[in-house]
Amino acid sequence: MNSYLLFKSLHLIAIISWMAGLLYLPRIFVYHAENSEKKEATEIFEIMEGRLYFYIMRPAMIATWLFGLVLIYINGLDIFSQLWMHIKLALVIFLTIYHEYLGICLKSLKLKTNTKTSKFFRIINEVPTIVLILIIFIVIFKPI
Repeated sequence: MNSYLLFKSLHLIAIISWMAGLLYLPRIFVYHAENSEKKEATEIFEIMEGRLYFYIMRPAMIATWLFGLVLIYINGLDIFSQLWMHIKLALVIFLTIYHEYLGICLKSLKLKTNTKTSKFFRIINEVPTIVLILIIFIVIFKPI
């Protein structure tokens, strides 16, 4: 079996899982913020948010990084001489920071210290989509 294709497949599976969470968690935050006065609803949202973040998103992010680093190792460090890889890595680091920011939002919603509106969460929900599109085009076309 070709180890490169195995790790590339695992990397893609991890990315898809991570992106699903990055796209869905802010949407749950929207509903949580809109129903902040309803105790029963917020308890359900907190369970959903916590499970998504800690049991799906965090492991998927770690796996994405792990398999991505394995792919870099297999390809050789000279891949860093290509500008597209620098841009891709910068965007993945940005997504990682965004992921951690969502964790901060999750905590503030749970502690009832959230000051963000549902509109704010709707807007930031678009961030991972834009970054994903950029990464896909950069990786597929390697324009620079």
